[in-house]
Amino acid sequence: MEPLATAMARSALALGLAMGVLWLLSIRLRNASIVDPFWGTGYVLVAWISAAGTTGAEPRRAVLLALVTAWGLRLSLHLLARNAGHGEDPRYRAMRAQHGPRFWWVSLFTVFAFQGLLLWVVALPLMAVVVARGPAGLGPLDLLGVGLWAVGFFFEAVGDWQLGRFQADPATRGTVLDTGLWRYTRHPNYFGDALQWWGFGVLALATGAWWALVSPVVMNLLLLKVSGVALLEKDIAERRPGYREYVRRTNAFFPWFPKEARK
Repeated sequence: MEPLATAMARSALALGLAMGVLWLLSIRLRNASIVDPFWGTGYVLVAWISAAGTTGAEPRRAVLLALVTAWGLRLSLHLLARNAGHGEDPRYRAMRAQHGPRFWWVSLFTVFAFQGLLLWVVALPLMAVVVARGPAGLGPLDLLGVGLWAVGFFFEAVGDWQLGRFQADPATRGTVLDTGLWRYTRHPNYFGDALQWWGFGVLALATGAWWALVSPVVMNLLLLKVSGVALLEKDIAERRPGYREYVRRTNAFFPWFPKEARK
């Protein structure tokens, strides 16, 4: 079996087992939210499972493993800390109310299996890079990929940190965060996440795996149209006075200088 096919099969099996264990644990805890912190760790698992027992072109392979490990573990730890003590996410509570006693079974497919499949598809660049035999050394595309990842990591990590401080301050309750990175984009963390996946995609492109660019495209669609910007902004203007004005002057995704305040 070709190294890439082996990596894909191994990672699919590992994700299937991990999601199965999480699903069983969610039934016991009555909390499907435990799947969310696994999102980052899942990619770390895929990358290292794919690398195990295979060889790839260095130092690109080592760089990829370091970058995805830093990104995935930081994200998982952030989500664990953010969700601690808050119970099940409202999204899953709504699904639980909708399906009633059948939710334990429905969640296996609509939450855990679906997220596992999505994670596997998005992880394609990781698998492609760690098993690629060439080209040797780092070229311009590799440097571009690392640069994109670095800028994205800054936006995501700093954006999350600024938001966490803002939400922990009782004096800011009900107001809108429009300072720091949030002055230039309404979602610096989502922008940073997307940019990192373009970095991973460009690293895969450096090996000739152009087809792996489907990953950042899917991630962008998720962040903009499904679980990111669109979901978060669905009703936030009703809950936070001043958000409509914030929307008027601040880009939703790509950072740019804010428009002049309305006179």
